[in-house]
Amino acid sequence: MDYYKVLGLSSNATKDEIKEAFRNIAKKFHPDKHSASPKSVRDGATVRFKQASEAYEVLVDDHKRADYNLRSNRSNQGGPSGSGYGYGYGYTYDSRKNRSSNYDYYSKKASVSRFQIALGYINSRAFLLNVAFAGAILSGLAVVEIGRDAIWKMQNPEII
Repeated sequence: MDYYKVLGLSSNATKDEIKEAFRNIAKKFHPDKHSASPKSVRDGATVRFKQASEAYEVLVDDHKRADYNLRSNRSNQGGPSGSGYGYGYGYTYDSRKNRSSNYDYYSKKASVSRFQIALGYINSRAFLLNVAFAGAILSGLAVVEIGRDAIWKMQNPEII
């Protein structure tokens, strides 16, 4: 999905142009405006509104926009990501299915390498909390073991 095409803009659009284009699309396709419409029209408007919201979120933020431009240029030049391109954090666009999906981050997808999966898992809060808990348990066991040895030596000085 080309975010610039979704909003009807060129790739050198300013933030003000992006905001104005999003406002116009949001007014036209907002789900509340189509609440009384037939289901097919309502679903189509919802999809267009979500696409426009996603495009606006990426293009209005300078860092996300630079990352998007880099990734879209790489995929247009036959980059390593194949038929779709990844936005990071497990969010991919699959052009063969012509839809965006938030895939499970730890599942194997073309846009997420095994290294990125491992790095994401290692940096997750749950993993870090588990490591801290395991460290505390092992430290406690070491203290108990040292204390047990000291008590045994105190009670059995003749064996040493």
